[in-house]
Amino acid sequence: MPVDYRSYMKDCKLCPRNCHVNRLGGQRGYCGQTAELRAGRAGLHFWEEPCISGDKGSGTVFFSGCPLRCVYCQNRCLAESRAGKVLSTERLAEVFLELEEKGANNINLVTPTHFVPQIACALELSKTKGLTIPIVYNTGSYEKVETLRLLNGLVDIYLPDLKYVSEDLAKRYSNAPDYFEVASSAIREMFKQVGKSVFETDASGQELMKKGIIVRHLVLPEGEDDSKKVLAYLHETYEDSIYISIMNQYTPMGHFEAYPELNRKISDEVYDRIVDYALDIGIENGFIQEGDTAKESFIPVFDGSGL
Repeated sequence: MPVDYRSYMKDCKLCPRNCHVNRLGGQRGYCGQTAELRAGRAGLHFWEEPCISGDKGSGTVFFSGCPLRCVYCQNRCLAESRAGKVLSTERLAEVFLELEEKGANNINLVTPTHFVPQIACALELSKTKGLTIPIVYNTGSYEKVETLRLLNGLVDIYLPDLKYVSEDLAKRYSNAPDYFEVASSAIREMFKQVGKSVFETDASGQELMKKGIIVRHLVLPEGEDDSKKVLAYLHETYEDSIYISIMNQYTPMGHFEAYPELNRKISDEVYDRIVDYALDIGIENGFIQEGDTAKESFIPVFDGSGL
């Protein structure tokens, strides 16, 4: 049965902030969004993990607003709702189909939490109209299990972050001291829905993920000890049933007067130590980044293109 997104908007508690605002009536909670579906860009994206982007790109839709709004966010103007174009659920369904027509390997939903009911409607509609490629849910993992269950059977690949174990770091950078408790429960539900990874090789020989979960971890300046705790937790909990992506692309955005420790990139030495640690504890299914990925040029322009 189609999701009635309006019922979720009248008293919004989709994310752990539990704002209880009437988004249908135009009120805005922590995410900064009303019930109007808003996104900043849709198009082929080539900078995800190789099994997601492949050679043809991931059909990515960047949604406006965010339930976390981390101080170091690379997509800050979008997360803070300073960019975006309003579209209907019917138009979003058309966007999914247009991305498939362009050759996208999958549909990639970026920061979708606060629009889950509308997105579920659009996915159901697009699938009735012939959408066949996998659906990727790309999230910071500050998610409620109840909200994720609206997506059971609609999402094929989960691409969540696990940002912190430390309560202090989560509070300082994301105003979410309960982040680890919330995110670890959310990732458990994601794994329950999609299970172990399934890959297929396309005509060009590229191995693409069709189902499964890749947990991302962005290494932060001064965050080496916590990064190791994140990796240890994931490996102890899931062993080789998930993939882990260790990211070195942290980019200082020049607005960190209150967070001086964030005004620099991570060093190659720190990143190498964290990768070596992952290997030492037995992580085998993973991705690492090489080269200079910490560039603002990797951040898309949120000009409403593709919408």
